[in-house]
Amino acid sequence: MHSFMDQLIALLSSHAWLAYLTLFLAALLEAVPVVGSVIPGSTIIFALSALVPGGELRLEWVLAAAIAGALLGDGSAFWIGHRSQSEILSSWPLSTYPRVIAKSEAFFRRWGTLAVFLARFVPPVRAFVPITAGALGMSPPLFYAVNIPAILLWAPAHVLPGVLAVSALHRYAGAPHSGHARHYWILAVVAGALIAALVTWAMRRRRGGEPVKPVA
Repeated sequence: MHSFMDQLIALLSSHAWLAYLTLFLAALLEAVPVVGSVIPGSTIIFALSALVPGGELRLEWVLAAAIAGALLGDGSAFWIGHRSQSEILSSWPLSTYPRVIAKSEAFFRRWGTLAVFLARFVPPVRAFVPITAGALGMSPPLFYAVNIPAILLWAPAHVLPGVLAVSALHRYAGAPHSGHARHYWILAVVAGALIAALVTWAMRRRRGGEPVKPVA
C-alpha cells in the first residue's frame, strides 16, 4: 500500500488533470439517475480533496471540477425529464427503482421548488429529483435558479472536509507536510471516506434503497 500511495501521489503530481477529470466525472455520474445511486461520487470527491493541503491539487480547480460535473449532470437529467415528461419515470431503467422513484416524487411534491435544493444533499434521491422535477413540469428557469445555488454550496461542503481533515492532522497531530509519512495520513483520510461510503451503502440496502426487480 505504501508503494501504491507513492505511485499515486507521483502520478497526480505529474498529471493533476487526471485527478480533476476524475472529480468532474464523479460529480457528473453521481447526478445521473440509476448510475448515481451506485457511484460513490461524494466519497471520491472527499478522498481526492485530501490531496489539496500537500499541493498535489489546487483547491480552486477541485471546486471547479466538482461544480462543473454536478451542473452538467443535474442539468442533463432535468432536460431528459423535461422532454420526456412523466412517462419516463415508469420507463426502463428507472422502472427498476420503483421505491426510489416513489420517494423522489413524494419528496418533490412535498417540498416543491425547495426539493431541488434539498435533494443535492440527500442521497439517493439526489440522482433522481432533477429528472423527476423535469418530468413533473418544473420550468427550466426555476430549476436552474434553485439548482445552481445548491451546487455552489454542495461542492464546498464535500471538498472542504477532506482539506480541513488533512490540514488539521498536519497542524495538531504533528503529521509531516512532505515525505512518506504524509502519504499515510492521506491514506487514513481516504480509508475513512471509503469506510463511511461502505456503511452508508449497507444502510441504504437494509432500508430497501437497492434496485427492485419489476414483477413479471
